[in-house]
Amino acid sequence: MTVIDPDAQPTWAPGAERTAERDTDFADDFAADGFEDDADDEMPLSTRLSIADTLTLGNATCGFMAVYFTTTGVLIPHLTGSEDGGMARHSAATAVVLMLMAAVFDLFDGLVARKLRSSAMGAELDNLSDLISFGLAPAYFVAVWGMVANDANQRVSVVAAIVVLLAVVLRLARFSCVPMRNGMFQGMPGPFGALTVISIVLLELPFMPTALGILGVAWLMVSRVEYPKPRGRLAVAMLCWIVLSMGLLASWAFDAPGGELLLQTGCALQVVLGAVIPLFATARRVNAFRDNRREARAAAQG
Repeated sequence: MTVIDPDAQPTWAPGAERTAERDTDFADDFAADGFEDDADDEMPLSTRLSIADTLTLGNATCGFMAVYFTTTGVLIPHLTGSEDGGMARHSAATAVVLMLMAAVFDLFDGLVARKLRSSAMGAELDNLSDLISFGLAPAYFVAVWGMVANDANQRVSVVAAIVVLLAVVLRLARFSCVPMRNGMFQGMPGPFGALTVISIVLLELPFMPTALGILGVAWLMVSRVEYPKPRGRLAVAMLCWIVLSMGLLASWAFDAPGGELLLQTGCALQVVLGAVIPLFATARRVNAFRDNRREARAAAQG
């Protein structure tokens, strides 16, 4: 038999106090409207999907379909010996386009959530969807690349894929529990990291430089390098870049004249951006540190 001390203070798990406050508010609203008896029959407000949540689910769907097309159009034909270069190219391009579409959903669900009311599930849905689209899908793409590429080492590519997946998991976990500076991400954002990983693979470089590049991107995702959040003009620029990338992939998939060269150029530019942004961020932090030291010296001398 359990004896409850009425004077004892309850022990709350992290975040439970806010949940209890929301539940109390909901109960008070129902009581004020005379719906006490029907409260159990109503759907809890925390489980009602908002427009932003619907976009987030679109993100997850695109991530799953990217895995599906990578499996059915690239991996299975390779294992069965029935691969056709055109079919594999179409399926690979479709998988990458779906990851890009997931990035579009991820971009717009945040914008919609800031403009309209978001549900209590929004943050959790966003993390779970990002894990599928920008963790599992690109990691699986890397693993399959290690199986179908002629000069690839399957074991090393699987390790690289696991590192990418774990980097996204750690980054999402840190994002959920560590406060970030306003307007900035800590570590390379998931969509940008996924696109950079895929770009490194599509460049078709020798195996070891490709694997090292993938590991480098994984490190940037869990690093403390700050990246600006896509808002305003930056969000528009990101959307335009995604649309352009889709066009480059389509020209490559349908073997358009110069399509492969255009795709290689776009992938190289993506990799360069992934390498340059951390350099700018590091230079900015060094300059800020120097300015602070100068101000401290001036204050000491004054």
